[in-house]
Amino acid sequence: MSEERGPSGRTYFVTGYPGFIGKRLVQHIADRDRSGRIYLLVQPKFLKEARRYVSKLPGGRVELLTGDIVDMHLGLSGEEYQRLCRTVTDIFHLAAIQYLGAPKETSFRVNVDGTRNVLELAKDCERLRRLNYFSTCYVSGDRVGVIAEDELDCGQSFRNPYEESKFQAEKLVQRAASSLPVTIYRPCSVVGDSRTGEIDRFEGPYYLGILLVMSPLVMPLPLPGNGVAPLNVVPVDYLVSAVWHISKDERAVGRTLHLVDPNPMSARRVYELIAEKAHKRLPKFTLSAKAADVMLRLPVLEKLARPQRAAINYVNHLAIYNCRNALELLDGTGIRCPPLSSYLDKLVGYVKEYYRKRRETADEVDDPLDRPARSAD
Repeated sequence: MSEERGPSGRTYFVTGYPGFIGKRLVQHIADRDRSGRIYLLVQPKFLKEARRYVSKLPGGRVELLTGDIVDMHLGLSGEEYQRLCRTVTDIFHLAAIQYLGAPKETSFRVNVDGTRNVLELAKDCERLRRLNYFSTCYVSGDRVGVIAEDELDCGQSFRNPYEESKFQAEKLVQRAASSLPVTIYRPCSVVGDSRTGEIDRFEGPYYLGILLVMSPLVMPLPLPGNGVAPLNVVPVDYLVSAVWHISKDERAVGRTLHLVDPNPMSARRVYELIAEKAHKRLPKFTLSAKAADVMLRLPVLEKLARPQRAAINYVNHLAIYNCRNALELLDGTGIRCPPLSSYLDKLVGYVKEYYRKRRETADEVDDPLDRPARSAD
């Protein structure tokens, strides 16, 4: 591919491809900036999959670069790295280990050391307009109550290496913001498309609810705890639209944004709605989170629930994420997070169809939520 920048003057560099959010974001960029150049950092093991998705993008403005954020110069050749330094205007750093059960060493190597390497690239980019960093609202750890966007280090503890590693990575990015044009995005749990339900990994507290209702048992499993805490989720299409718009707004430089549902439903209400969609009757009793974790380790459920036990801690966590900055920057754009009730049927329908197909081809009880722990983003 010839050098180097599109007529729009924008050249994009995206990590975390072809992860679910990365794929959607790159499609969004390609559709809306028809003349921009896009470079995608792809691990060798995802290269074949990445080529398949890139072949469907409009124009010939996308180039795959084989590498890894954990390596020096991102594992790129000298020529490739220098080309990025000369041309890149916008960086979107999505690559991360998001699996709640990942070992601490792995989480820190990818999420902290990898972010440090991307920051080094950003410092070397001569034309950089924006570094868009994907953090998570769960950098707040075990804090409860109202959490503001400009708060980070408040003495909190962390429930897993994912939270702690993303906290440490965000500290690096915030320090770099003194000399770089940085915007930090903190989404909550990202679920499927609000129009189709499509998603490629079933992780986190929302999908724990689907697991509890759609287990192969006749009676749905009880929800851990009383379920009064808000269960905050955002659909991927809202997340991508919001990030794209904010990445072009100069007011966002130096700011941190909670991309969350400003009016989340309680975990109990979400659980009730999922049960209604699945035509199942809820049990009339609840379990403590500790008792639920013990129950999910029973032999009949241990395989089924293994990826989701870590999500129990989020179901009863009384954290409220203030999103004033995000609402201000999105005001008047028509971009807003839809209420979960408006697209829940799409999410449940997608999982049910996936579950049905898996059951048709499997000889044993198969869990729609038991997906690979590693992903590109």
